[in-house]
Amino acid sequence: MKRTLYIYLLLIAATSYSQQRPVLDIMLTNYQYPYDVSYYNFKSQQQDIMMAYMDIRPQKANGKVIVLLHGKNFNGAYWKTTIDALTDVGYRVVVPDQIGFGKSSKPLGYQFSFQQLAQNTKELLDKLKIDKTVILGHSMGGMIATRFTLMYPETVEKLVLENPIGLEDWKIVAPYVSIDQQVQNELRATYETTKAYQLAFYYDNKWKPEYDEWVYLLTGWVKHPDYVVVARNNAQTSDMIFTQPVLYEFKNIRAPTLLIIGTRDRTAIGKNNVKDPAVREKMGLYQYLGKITQKKIRGSRLVELDNVGHLPHIEAFDRFIKPLTDFLNN
Repeated sequence: MKRTLYIYLLLIAATSYSQQRPVLDIMLTNYQYPYDVSYYNFKSQQQDIMMAYMDIRPQKANGKVIVLLHGKNFNGAYWKTTIDALTDVGYRVVVPDQIGFGKSSKPLGYQFSFQQLAQNTKELLDKLKIDKTVILGHSMGGMIATRFTLMYPETVEKLVLENPIGLEDWKIVAPYVSIDQQVQNELRATYETTKAYQLAFYYDNKWKPEYDEWVYLLTGWVKHPDYVVVARNNAQTSDMIFTQPVLYEFKNIRAPTLLIIGTRDRTAIGKNNVKDPAVREKMGLYQYLGKITQKKIRGSRLVELDNVGHLPHIEAFDRFIKPLTDFLNN
């Protein structure tokens, strides 16, 4: 009863908070990122595409570059503390918004694939004249990072996967949901429902005020008249994640790899659509998935963070950054 009341009061507070913030446009032109944003303009699938990115250079460079790839429910802005820590130790940090996300283009009729997103990222690095880099991917970004590493092994010095999704093949046990239905699901999203989901699945019902920003960035545009475009892109990328597993190719990764896994994470695409509770309970168990994945990636290291969920670099930054910098320095 007390727990239910606590969650109810949090949702009331969320409603009040969300009403105080401006409606975001679908290119986030009215939201300021932590660092200056540049744009890479290019042609892709016969469309004019604009890819937003931050390129942060350290005061004392060590000659190394790291690329940070965001998750599906996020954009580059949530990497701020990670950027600051990495530039402090000499890294040049490049943070793109993938196409369909953040301040980047939201194209109609775009064929989303991990190969396409990896290729877009590689073209950005070519433009910036970066031929060697560390790749760090969180959540969906971990799937992009994996595909990038497989496609461009000569570019990747080291690979870091932070609570990547795609460590299991959900389509084996979960029913397929059409893009049309996914669009409808996206159109029903609100600040309150999104916060309730993240509260339960990301943060174990322990909310901190700073988490509100990431809910706002995900839902601040739901009342914008062009939000249907975002909803369509979100549906397409959900379909990409569900239908394009990368776990069968982990064995082909040759780059030195670090897995940072919050073991309380229970993220599993399609889990809510599985009717059998016994099957649902076995999905998204990161306390096992991290260990299984480490065995698949030759010579990889695994750092497990107990009682941490899907967002180690947000929820437990100090516990996240130390193993990351240790790995980068060795």
